[in-house]
Amino acid sequence: MKYEHILLAHGGGGLLTNQLIQEVFLPAFANPLLTPLGDGALMQIGQEKLCFTTDSYVVHPIFFPGGNIGSLAVHGTVNDVSMCGGTPLYLSAGFILEEGFPLADLRKIIEAMAQAARQAQVHIVTGDTKVVPRGAADGLFINTAGVGVIRYPSPIATASIQPGDVIILNGGIGDHGAALVNAREGFGFVGGLESDSAPLNHLVAAVLAAVDSVHAMRDCTRGGLGTILAEMAEQANMLMEIDETRLPVREEVRGFCEVLGFDPLFLANEGKMILFCAEKDGPKAVEAMRTSPYGKDAVIIGRVGQAAARGRVIMKNAIGGFREITMPANELLPRIC
Repeated sequence: MKYEHILLAHGGGGLLTNQLIQEVFLPAFANPLLTPLGDGALMQIGQEKLCFTTDSYVVHPIFFPGGNIGSLAVHGTVNDVSMCGGTPLYLSAGFILEEGFPLADLRKIIEAMAQAARQAQVHIVTGDTKVVPRGAADGLFINTAGVGVIRYPSPIATASIQPGDVIILNGGIGDHGAALVNAREGFGFVGGLESDSAPLNHLVAAVLAAVDSVHAMRDCTRGGLGTILAEMAEQANMLMEIDETRLPVREEVRGFCEVLGFDPLFLANEGKMILFCAEKDGPKAVEAMRTSPYGKDAVIIGRVGQAAARGRVIMKNAIGGFREITMPANELLPRIC
């Protein structure tokens, strides 16, 4: 670590986040369950295979088009369990409240969490509440944890990715990041900029029931699709090739990015995921995704290469050129989750 103090970019999901985890947290906490650095820990207790995950939510603003910090916390935790191949069952919810926070707003957030849990068919079964002095927090922070049971017979993890696998995306990218920054900065874009925050567990269940060659899944949250692909390519030590013309981006998000100079590849999502499976099962996986409203625009965006180059993501653009996709070094959109 070349920095002596924590920067906002250390929490952005890009290169500095990766370095912080690899150089500070992992050496101290390393164990076989943590070292794979997936969306959750995979463990076996007796005859049951379980997954366990945790996350914290510090989004600003706490209310945004398409949701609020409460629904986001439930969706994000449900999705992390799902990306491990698990069926989410139980969540915890911890609240850090700032003195003076409006009780009416807290009630709205709690009701959004309850509604999101009902939609995902999970239960919030334990929690904690702390109140800190005025100025010690930005209104409200939420920490969640989730537990799920794994029934899929083969391991779903980055280490399971195989050469020749297809890469499937369940829909348009950049919605959450565009909606958040528009609301936070007051840019005034209207008509269609709304978070994609959604629970993906039922979509994932449909795919796992239809396809027996799912090797890995990840939701494209902090850092967006580009960062997640670059991280997974490095962890798997494989070349990943994607086609820019295959990437779904809604026109409202595309216009927002063109005006402000953002790249939708690196904008956050809260309802988008990538899935790696054998090429023969790619069309079947896409068809299964499209049975869910959160997968109606699912598409194969690329594949894992057989070439000698390793640990890289290469994107072919619309004019036939190629661009290497790497993890961003700086903070793009702070506090998107």
